[in-house]
Amino acid sequence: MTEALILEARGLTMRFGGVTAVDGVDLKVRPGELRCLIGPNGAGKSTFFKMLSGQLRPSAGDVVFKGISLVGLPASRIARLGIGIKTQVPSVFNGLTVAAGVTLAARRSLPPMLARARTDETLARIGIGRLRDRLVGELAHGQRQLVELAMVLAPQPDLVLLDEPAAGMTADEVSRLADLVVELTRSSAVIIVEHDMQFIRRIARDVTVFNCGRVLAEGPAGQVLADQRVKDVYLGKEAA
Repeated sequence: MTEALILEARGLTMRFGGVTAVDGVDLKVRPGELRCLIGPNGAGKSTFFKMLSGQLRPSAGDVVFKGISLVGLPASRIARLGIGIKTQVPSVFNGLTVAAGVTLAARRSLPPMLARARTDETLARIGIGRLRDRLVGELAHGQRQLVELAMVLAPQPDLVLLDEPAAGMTADEVSRLADLVVELTRSSAVIIVEHDMQFIRRIARDVTVFNCGRVLAEGPAGQVLADQRVKDVYLGKEAA
């Protein structure tokens, strides 16, 4: 019986001139899976993430989502297929209120009345309902991160890609985010690139460790984080 997959990366490679940033990496993600991508700076994980999300076109290989190749597709098409993407720098509408921005995102998949209802549900789910009438441009960085997450989740994607979602957040915001990410897997598969190891330890189920553009280790979080090779290249004394 063939394993059910929502996303598969096949031999993904990215070259910048004579430098190979990602070298023939495979990745398989199942529906409802929570996968964390970690590794030292320059390991290739962020470049790999950008190929998954369509921000970079790979030099070789393919990315297949629900049987459809994503390589070369515009971001708008990728979103309509059912992928929600949160990048490192919040991509939000500074001149709109929080509610208006989230409603606009919800309109990708819903008519106006249902989009407004979805906005209310999503703001409550993330815990930022109190901000609904604030202009996004007036918010603190961590709050803007949560607003963008609301925009990503409002269309109810089947796969959520999060690039360093905890960056710049307060301890309380990170705690809320961790709970939310775990809850997200009830309806979506989630792939996260993150440097905050406390956050990773709190949420991680399956971990893929990058080093020098290749996969160094992959598997259940407890097993991978205890791997001496992983400690040597990335975690160091923190994981000892």
